[in-house]
Amino acid sequence: MAGREVSHPVSATQRPARRIVLIGPPGAGKGTQAKSISAKLGVPHIATGDIFRNNIARSTPLGIESKSYLDRGELVPDHVTTGMVRQRLAEDDAAAGFLLDGFPRTLSQAEFLAESLGESGTPLDVVLEMSVERGQVLLRLAGRRTCTSCGSSWHVRFNPPIVHGICDHCSSPLERRADDAEDAINRRQDLYAHETAPLLGFYRRQGVLTTIEASGAVEAVTERVLSILTA
Repeated sequence: MAGREVSHPVSATQRPARRIVLIGPPGAGKGTQAKSISAKLGVPHIATGDIFRNNIARSTPLGIESKSYLDRGELVPDHVTTGMVRQRLAEDDAAAGFLLDGFPRTLSQAEFLAESLGESGTPLDVVLEMSVERGQVLLRLAGRRTCTSCGSSWHVRFNPPIVHGICDHCSSPLERRADDAEDAINRRQDLYAHETAPLLGFYRRQGVLTTIEASGAVEAVTERVLSILTA
């Protein structure tokens, strides 16, 4: 796709609406890529973390239920997560397409999404798997810092804030997450591989899975993704 212009959003007249799922291990850069790609394609970036925070902040029934599990350090059941996702996808801005980041994570969630979108006649267009070597993941996550207020992500090497240790967006302090320690990263990688294998098989059988090499500069990865989504 040499010579393709990727610095401006793709208009609705240039391409059909897109319904995209972004899959990748922790540290693959899903959040960074999702924000850039959704802006260029003109579709909302729907991240499960944002959905949880929004529902909890508004004290919705699903938010209250999810908080009860999170406060106990337990996994939120699928029926709560899928309920929130269903509500978010029903909002007006998702009618013309969306980019899902962090969902689905399990085969049962993928089956729910397929059934839900099938009912409305709007199946997924593409599932992008962001592939990155474990050593690169360790390098990325070891330097990651997260805003204690707005949740935005930074990196001491690859994406540093203007002021060391302070979020550019809201001026709150940044912190290193406990699960960004090396042993915790390895456990999360193992869990991801275990959970995602059947998920990838599910989408491969549907013919919508594409794997993207996610190593290298952020801009280069973005262009690789856009070359597929706008082909």
